[in-house]
Amino acid sequence: MQYQTIQRILGLLMMLFSVTLVPPMLVSLFYRDGALMPFLHGFLIIVAAGFLCWLPARHHRRELRLRDGFLVVVLFWVVLGAVGAVPFMLGDAPHMSLTDSMFESLSGLTTTGATVITGIDALPKSILFYRQELQWLGGMGIIVLAVAVLPMLGIGGMQLYRAETPGPMKDSKLTPRITETAKALWYIYLSLTMACAFAYWLAGMDGFDAIAHSFSTVAIGGFSTHDQSMGFFESELIEMIAVVFMLLAGINFALHFTAWRSASLRPYFADSEVRTYLGVLGLVAALTVLYLYLTRTFTNWGDAAHHGLFQAVSIGTTTGFTTAEYYNWPGFLPVLLLFTSFIGGCAGSTGGGMKVIRFLLLLKQGMREITRLVHPNAQIPVKVNHKPMPDAVIDSVWGFFASYVAAFSIMMLILMATGLDQVTAFSAVAACINNLGPGLGEVGYHYANLSDTAKWVLCFAMLLGRLEIFTLLVLLTPAFWRR
Repeated sequence: MQYQTIQRILGLLMMLFSVTLVPPMLVSLFYRDGALMPFLHGFLIIVAAGFLCWLPARHHRRELRLRDGFLVVVLFWVVLGAVGAVPFMLGDAPHMSLTDSMFESLSGLTTTGATVITGIDALPKSILFYRQELQWLGGMGIIVLAVAVLPMLGIGGMQLYRAETPGPMKDSKLTPRITETAKALWYIYLSLTMACAFAYWLAGMDGFDAIAHSFSTVAIGGFSTHDQSMGFFESELIEMIAVVFMLLAGINFALHFTAWRSASLRPYFADSEVRTYLGVLGLVAALTVLYLYLTRTFTNWGDAAHHGLFQAVSIGTTTGFTTAEYYNWPGFLPVLLLFTSFIGGCAGSTGGGMKVIRFLLLLKQGMREITRLVHPNAQIPVKVNHKPMPDAVIDSVWGFFASYVAAFSIMMLILMATGLDQVTAFSAVAACINNLGPGLGEVGYHYANLSDTAKWVLCFAMLLGRLEIFTLLVLLTPAFWRR
């Protein structure tokens, strides 16, 4: 294990992250909100810590091996979560404990969107901007992680595309060098953010809210600058703009790259994962709208349509914006929407959940096993994009699913042991491991009332979901640390 090389990388990472505290400082100066010092002190602390970490190992530049890669990826998120919590701990409005600061920071960086803060409207502008910025930076990190880094480690949803399917990811990288891949993805991500902010501004948001909400929309994060989330604006146009950009951000960014390079929409329509993604969300949205209208939750068909469509897309893509208290909707709707978040977005997107490609493969494999009961000797391939998938890929998906269920069950039991009821415990773990945010029961609105133990468990769930289970769990195995 190249520990000193890893130390040098983490030191550089912390010094680089300190630069992200400059924009909130500028926002604080512009609005004169009195919250400059926490960011200034945080900047100095993080720079100093990064420099002290980097200095002893500055000359170690050995090439990282596979095991080093796993450790770097996990430490990347843990260290960023820790340093991102510093301004929250140093601030007075709000003044947060270590546990709450870590929860809020990790929730932002993993684009989960769960919050322990109440009274969001009264927060200083710089704090509001910082929360949104964390999600935007986390979203970019997720794209690079999912498309450029995890496939190199042989894991993650994009590995299925890289190794086994035709189209944009049949090669290990979109462009010959990982830096070029990251640059291409950055341009797409930035372009979507700018377009989203401009659309929000045209629809009636002020400049600050437009930029802030574009950050969390494209990152599929769900943080808002208002307690009522998107419902604050009471604008159907703004909600529909959000729906469009949430759908775009939930699609594989490699497909965005291919569509842009070919100047054609054909890559989207030719992709099985995208068709499944849109089909699932369309079905859930139709059921939601119909049920809201039939139960007279909204007596006006238009209200049922725009609230139902918005919440189905927001929860289904794991964004977590709300226009209404969906967790209080009647019947099966809250659970249906929560279950939709388990599928989540496409591989290589900023969306959370298990990813549509895994759901699709599990569905096809289940159908194959049913057919085999009737025709035991039949050779029935599982195909994605008209190409047969090797059994090794199917096995890896089942392994992921088994690990997901086991980790989910253990964390839910721990939360119930802290005194939470079944609905709250189940939905809290689901909302965090799927990087969704709002849950049901006591965590429908915020997570402030949970115990510190529960919050740390949910921090682990956020990381587990963001790193696609195996990346984090592999570090907990004795085999990883043996020479």
